[in-house]
Amino acid sequence: MEAVRGLTFSVAPGELFGVVGPDGAGKTTLLRMLSGVLRPTAGDATIAGISVRRDPEGVKRGMAYMSQRFGLYTDLTVLENIHFYADLYRVPRSERPARLELLWAFSGLGPFQGRLAGALSGGMKQKLSLCCALIHRPPLLLLDEPTFGVDPISRRDLWLIIHDMVASGTTVIASTAYLDEAERCDRVLLLHEGQVLGLDTPAVVQGGAASLEDAFIARVTELAAHA
Repeated sequence: MEAVRGLTFSVAPGELFGVVGPDGAGKTTLLRMLSGVLRPTAGDATIAGISVRRDPEGVKRGMAYMSQRFGLYTDLTVLENIHFYADLYRVPRSERPARLELLWAFSGLGPFQGRLAGALSGGMKQKLSLCCALIHRPPLLLLDEPTFGVDPISRRDLWLIIHDMVASGTTVIASTAYLDEAERCDRVLLLHEGQVLGLDTPAVVQGGAASLEDAFIARVTELAAHA
């Protein structure tokens, strides 16, 4: 069974691009292919001129990928996790204090830098994952459902951080199952069982429907009727 098929889209530099759909829509598979983690069985994608199929390692150097599940080291502190990723991406020691100050400023994790990552709340773990992803200042950030399983206040804080990153010039591709979050994006790609149901600004995709959720349901119903 194909997880995704027939996808064609482009993302502009500095854009906040949303990949929207329920569980099983193909969101994670798409982001894993774009990040070079999963090799596509057909087709290709290019990121900054680099082929995902031919040079997955080259693709990884110009981006950061934050998976849905917390993947940092729970027995390391907040600061130790960030330094570990800074080492992986060869961030010069001389540049780290200034970068850390910026990360503490938008994440609010400064007072908790000595706490073990495993002792953090769900929202704080997601913020730490973002800090680790951003320590080397990647031009492209791939986020797989960054607010999954966190409380409403942390959801809001995480989206504020994401918007700050976009405002600073970072290109962000974020997946979400929350239709209200999709409205925050510049453009959205609606996915259902690996197929594209819509691709445009949230307002255009919504059309005459009362909400983006209603528009999504209407398109799924129409697709089922023609199946």
